[in-house]
Amino acid sequence: MNKELFEKRNPGQTGTPGTVVGAVVFAFIVMIPVSGCTGESARNGVEEAQARETGEAYAETVSANLEPAVADGSLQAPTAAGASQSLDQSRSTALVRAAERVAPAVVSVSVIRRQQVRARSMWDMFMGPSARLTSGFGSGVLIRPAGHTEGFVLTNEHVIRGARQVLVTLPDGREFEPELVGADGLTDVAVLRLPEEDLPYAPLGTSRGLLIGEWAMAIGNPFAYLLSNSEPTVTAGVVSATGRNIIPSGQEDRGFYLGMIQTDASINPGNSGGPLVNSLGEVIGVNTSIFSRSGGSEGLGFAIPIDRAIGVAEDLIQFGEVRRAWTGMDVEAAEADDWGRTRGVRVSSVAPGSPADEAGLDVGDRLLEANGRNLGSPLDFQAVLLDAKAGDGVDVIVEGRRRTVTLVAESLPTSRAERVEILRDLEVITVTPEVRAERGIRSEAGALITGIPAPMARSRSLARGDVILRINNTPITSAESAAAALRALPSGVRVVLYLERDGHLRIGEFVTQR
Repeated sequence: MNKELFEKRNPGQTGTPGTVVGAVVFAFIVMIPVSGCTGESARNGVEEAQARETGEAYAETVSANLEPAVADGSLQAPTAAGASQSLDQSRSTALVRAAERVAPAVVSVSVIRRQQVRARSMWDMFMGPSARLTSGFGSGVLIRPAGHTEGFVLTNEHVIRGARQVLVTLPDGREFEPELVGADGLTDVAVLRLPEEDLPYAPLGTSRGLLIGEWAMAIGNPFAYLLSNSEPTVTAGVVSATGRNIIPSGQEDRGFYLGMIQTDASINPGNSGGPLVNSLGEVIGVNTSIFSRSGGSEGLGFAIPIDRAIGVAEDLIQFGEVRRAWTGMDVEAAEADDWGRTRGVRVSSVAPGSPADEAGLDVGDRLLEANGRNLGSPLDFQAVLLDAKAGDGVDVIVEGRRRTVTLVAESLPTSRAERVEILRDLEVITVTPEVRAERGIRSEAGALITGIPAPMARSRSLARGDVILRINNTPITSAESAAAALRALPSGVRVVLYLERDGHLRIGEFVTQR
């Protein structure tokens, strides 16, 4: 991923998360009043441990907080200005400075949706389906791609999903109606464009090498307009875990979230889309979801790693879609031992001519690691692919092989295939062995629908992802044959399509229009 596309943190900032955390703890310790300790007086055990750990930094900080000595050895009374300055320095911790760097770039995202209302009476059923406008809210963070003068807001896809109107509010009160650049439901990332140049931008860090227990802050706009102003809220905690896979339960409408950052920083409704920030004031994640029985924060919050989110944003800005990595193989869970534990995943299928095939992988091979990540379930392997792009190497450790096997990922076959427009705005591609492997298509031939006009999609007779097998009585073997069959029909004719959808045979129909 080309991380240089976005602005990084200030080059003047130095240090590591570990050293900054130490600085925060140390600042707390030296605020304890120092009495009876001058010259060579003995320090207590905590002070000695800190002195050994920090060396001269400790002595300098303590001496700065002690009253200055005069020539006769007595202590000089501190001035009011000096005491105030010392207090201000002790209050300005690393977390305070981190919030100051990022908070100006955190925005509130308000949306208006049209929601279908369920019929409650016979009268409602007689009058037909009705709809009402509902409001929602979330957060976002401003980022600046290289070569662009306008600003972009990074947020969650579920924040703006189904929105008829979107309003972005900056902490300084400015409001904009943004343009939706693109959204990706699989990773839950969306990008909005603001028609403005004079905007604050958040410094971007990396989600690689995060330390369990290092400071983390969630910044966002919980409950949005229910609060009195547009300034973001800051909550602090630590990085609790990394690489978490979240599986939805039967009562939840969210999808799978893979390879997530877990934090105990409080995340509440409205925080979705806001940044997770380290103690250096760099964005390390995009806050997304919580585990909660009450609806509020219970210390189990999750964020999309910023490296993945920025990779998705780059694709949406440059190409309008996400160019996913494809290895050409499917994996399944390996058999469990007597204790119910599994080790690795097993290759269940390999597409001919795919990166996995060229790397020499076979059905039945057990993969133990991928790009340094232990594989305990198929979700772990999918998380690795979410962070990869076409052209990236995926290093896998195969049980029984001495050397690491490297697969060079390619873009998805469906994204590389030539699109054929068979009707206005109705696009299809030819079903090939690679496309079959990517989409799990059972039929050996046909035309896969990749683009569909809105009226036809609303009628539910056809859907993106359907495979056209037959048009009336004409068998379809490719995108070209589908186009030829439809072009031979006059306008106003009823057309019956035999389709494969989700592995099942289905019949759809529509009327041709020229």
